Amino acid sequence: MGIKRFKVMAAAGLVAAGIAMPTAIVAQSIDAKDVADMLHAVMESDRTVYTKMVVNRLANEEGVIKASEFFHDDKALPLPAQMFRFGSELVADKTDKFFYSLLSLWPVNKQNGATTEVEKEGLQAVADDPDEPFYAEETLGDQTYLTAVYADVAVAPACVSCHNAHKDSPRTDFELGDTMGGVVIRIPIDG
Repeated sequence: MGIKRFKVMAAAGLVAAGIAMPTAIVAQSIDAKDVADMLHAVMESDRTVYTKMVVNRLANEEGVIKASEFFHDDKALPLPAQMFRFGSELVADKTDKFFYSLLSLWPVNKQNGATTEVEKEGLQAVADDPDEPFYAEETLGDQTYLTAVYADVAVAPACVSCHNAHKDSPRTDFELGDTMGGVVIRIPIDG
């Protein structure tokens, strides 16, 4: 598919900090796909930790606090999807080097549905094969992006019970381990 490569200057920061680095590794190329994979690894890990160790443990196992989409009013924990969205909004305020969102073929909140053909194709692909990420180039406006979609899987009973019981959920038969949606990462690339 010919995904473009990026120059990563992390080693240059070490040189600037006074740490000697061989010139050959100061600038190295990384595929946009690899960058998306690395970003997703961090996002998925943080999302899983929050879901399992905070929401599921405190709300479902110990029952000391609930998680709610109206967390301010209910004095509750934000839902994992809300935490993910809050993070993506903060990142968008800091950089335009990548964008990410959590979307679904079965969104509880309609704004989290696919809006482009690539998003729809990617969400269907990861629903069909959650172990295989989906990658495509996509042009939106004047910019070409690598769009990567990764399966968002129900990792805890809290995921399943919340989605299955929600009054706005278009699907109410999720089970632990099911793909509930997808993490969509967009990285601008030269067209």
